[in-house]
Amino acid sequence: MSVRLDHGNEDLAEVHEINVTPFIDVILVLLIIFMIAAPLATVDVAVDLPSSNAQRQQRPDKPIYLTLKSDLSLTLNNDLTVVRTTLAPTLDQATGGDREQRLFVRADKVVPYGELMTLMNDLRAAGYLKIALVGMEAEPAR
Repeated sequence: MSVRLDHGNEDLAEVHEINVTPFIDVILVLLIIFMIAAPLATVDVAVDLPSSNAQRQQRPDKPIYLTLKSDLSLTLNNDLTVVRTTLAPTLDQATGGDREQRLFVRADKVVPYGELMTLMNDLRAAGYLKIALVGMEAEPAR
């Protein structure tokens, strides 16, 4: 709504000006919405893979641990060295052919992430889809 301050002529003439106040209000509201939403849309998460502060889960009676050492060798249940080419038959023998059984994968802190992903792909190709990654428990925040 526009106001005319000149009272010299009493007849009501049309005012040919656009009132931009509602337009500016809408633009300011949109600006505030985008200022709040933009930081939420960015993903910037620091990841520390070696330790975990997740709640401790109950272990099965006889867990199967597959360990990837710093020299990239594999060990099953701390006593059997596994060659990558015989990974699937060795796991089938350890699980009794039950591919629904959860495997606990441990990797040394210095193992490159690509090597861990290669091991995960080898386990998936062997048919083992239930895999738990084991990490050191972090101190709880006080």
